[in-house]
Amino acid sequence: MTGIVFRMPLNVRSLIEASRFFDSLPEAFPIRVSPWKEYPYVPEATVKCAWQPQGLFLKYKVKEDCVRAVYRQPNEPVYKDSCVEFFVSSPETKDYYNFEFNAIGNILAAVGPSRPDRAFLPAEEIGRIQVLPSLGKKPFQEKTGEISWELTVFLPDSLFTKHISGFQENMVLRANFYKCGDELSKPHYLCWSEIKTVAPDFHCPEYFGELILS
Repeated sequence: MTGIVFRMPLNVRSLIEASRFFDSLPEAFPIRVSPWKEYPYVPEATVKCAWQPQGLFLKYKVKEDCVRAVYRQPNEPVYKDSCVEFFVSSPETKDYYNFEFNAIGNILAAVGPSRPDRAFLPAEEIGRIQVLPSLGKKPFQEKTGEISWELTVFLPDSLFTKHISGFQENMVLRANFYKCGDELSKPHYLCWSEIKTVAPDFHCPEYFGELILS
């Protein structure tokens, strides 16, 4: 799986402006591969990605039958809520970053070479990440009925300095995008680049696709 990441205009200086820029782009990456048949529910989920030398921008759009966002502190298990995720690495390192966001923009973030060998990013580093959730930032219990929500994110390059030295044209990243909701009334596990494991597991860098910065 390969995706093209467009350059964000340098005059974009806020997440509101970034969100508008994303709306002008024609194509989004679909997050719709459902590898595990015991979880048949497939909500609608897409992501658009852009870059500047200063960092990466993401905009997720989701439509699902139930939404929950109860976790509010850094590095709480947001994957149990309505959650979108971005795992990314440089081809030159075995370490990869996992950024996980619930529907109100709360974040779990870690880095390491595998699922059991990870280090959480400290709260002060997570605080550098900017989020713009369409549902606001107040936690809520599960709501049912068809609900649409969006999340725009900026990941500054300072988060990646140990493994990625800035972003530039023609750079290739290894990555995957996910949508999940472990404790929703309709649990699901979706990915952009297909994973071929017996049980749900997003920590599989061997199945990452390629992102090419254009």
